[in-house]
Amino acid sequence: MYFEPRDHLVPALDARPLRMPLAASSPQFSVHITRHPDEIREAQALRFAVFSEELGARLAGCERKLDEDIYDAFCDHLVVRENATLKVVGTYRILPPHAARRLGYYSDTEFFTTRLDHLKPNLCEFGRSCVHPDFRTGPVIMQLWAGLAQYMVSHGYEHVIGCASISMRDGGHQAASLFNRLKSNHLAGAEYQVFPHNPLPLDKLHGTLEVEAPPLVKGYLRVGAKICGDPAWDPDFNSADFFMLLSLARMNPRYARHFGIPLDAGARA
Repeated sequence: MYFEPRDHLVPALDARPLRMPLAASSPQFSVHITRHPDEIREAQALRFAVFSEELGARLAGCERKLDEDIYDAFCDHLVVRENATLKVVGTYRILPPHAARRLGYYSDTEFFTTRLDHLKPNLCEFGRSCVHPDFRTGPVIMQLWAGLAQYMVSHGYEHVIGCASISMRDGGHQAASLFNRLKSNHLAGAEYQVFPHNPLPLDKLHGTLEVEAPPLVKGYLRVGAKICGDPAWDPDFNSADFFMLLSLARMNPRYARHFGIPLDAGARA
């Protein structure tokens, strides 16, 4: 789903720096959190190129070639920049709990999330995951995840939600097949399940195809995330959205060590 930007809906200024470098940087790439308008526009331009021009999503901001909505002004934006060209090659946006209290989570526009209310004081939302097509071989994705992990630990947040999107260019059959394959081992318990406003019609789709999970879904599952129920159908992005939940306390220890997350992080979860 998308929303037209509203210039009058802007967050109050706070003491956070406009740009914060992260230790996930490397000789080839720099990784940082930004709230600077110029850098946000660079991230929005990459998102537009991937979501609209590559994947065919119907987005607001087409005349500006930007993917933008009212959430951007409330989010911290994680940016990976290639040092040689200074080009933004990867991005994620992060909606922290204090901002979500003012605006709600983007996921709430697609799912009923009441069963997660008790987690929301320490729950971030990751969204608009995007990597330039020339940089999808691994390092940029890992640096995005390392940057997200550093952000969570530095702020003391314990839980993450996010929607992992599966293209429906085939009508939704691959998305249905993927959900049917993953739900036996990766479905969250009933107390953490959410319910889509616009469910993917699983019973009307071919749900037994051999299908490979896309990199974003694989990434979530590898670190220990759970799928929190049936996928939603987002007609604007022409995608099926899997609602993912990750608690740092239940993170795969291998990745927790790799990302520098204390193994007792989120012990109150």
